[in-house]
Amino acid sequence: MKVVQFTVPVAADGAVVVQEDILPYFYNYLHRHKEAQVTLIIKGEGTLIAGNYTQPFKAGDIYVIGANQPHMFKGDAKYFENLQEKNIHAIHIFFDHEQALKGLFNLPEMEVVRKFLLLTTNSLQLPAAHTEKIGEEVQKIAGLTGPERLLAFINMLLYFSKQVKDWKSLSTGFSKHTYSESEGLRMNDIYQYTLEHYSENITLGKIASVAHLTTYAFCKYFKKHTRKTYLEFLNEVRINAACKKIIAGNFDSIAAVAYATGYNNPITFNRVFRKVTGMSPTNYARQYRYEEESLMQKN
Repeated sequence: MKVVQFTVPVAADGAVVVQEDILPYFYNYLHRHKEAQVTLIIKGEGTLIAGNYTQPFKAGDIYVIGANQPHMFKGDAKYFENLQEKNIHAIHIFFDHEQALKGLFNLPEMEVVRKFLLLTTNSLQLPAAHTEKIGEEVQKIAGLTGPERLLAFINMLLYFSKQVKDWKSLSTGFSKHTYSESEGLRMNDIYQYTLEHYSENITLGKIASVAHLTTYAFCKYFKKHTRKTYLEFLNEVRINAACKKIIAGNFDSIAAVAYATGYNNPITFNRVFRKVTGMSPTNYARQYRYEEESLMQKN
């Protein structure tokens, strides 16, 4: 496995390409392509890796993934249990603003969009306040062709540029998009193994063997390419999984969440959870319930 140079399906009728996935599971390889993309998750959940950034994703989320940024939507393990079911649904809109659409975005009238596109280098997540409106727009664009699709897409970018002020940046402050094939192979194997085995006791020796490196060489290699230690990355993956369990109500106690996500000590789990999220697991659960109740009252 490697960072796949993904080829976007060729569109005979325009520069804005739509791909709709209704499949058993998400495309689960670390990959990149010259096109930027807007992705709407309609059904399914898992872990998003974009560059060296990691977080959970769920239905309703909308992302703008930067051109040539290695990324992967890794679905939860449950999606691989029944490959006959259509477990996931996502719409991706691909656009090449650096080549195919360069002339359009270089027009003086498009300056505000051009400035917005500069922000997409490290990828962005659309704030929840805008996801319902834009989710409908993405599905509308998917149903259009020709100039109607292009115009609707430009209108969406104008909305992104003018109306959305609080984008969530999927960046840790360090960006390294250029991987050699061997680097890509190692990083993909590291990510895949971690996402599949995070609940187990992953020692540095074990993950180093997955990368075919000595423990010392692995630690230097991972820090060089991500600007974080492997333990920091593993904790992010585990806490992401814990957050999903808390949101889903899939736990008997906070201690049970800790044990299910690879921590053998609830005290350690609480400390790491607070470091990653800025709050305790109990407060996180309380805040989510409050937000959910507020949303229900509004509706």
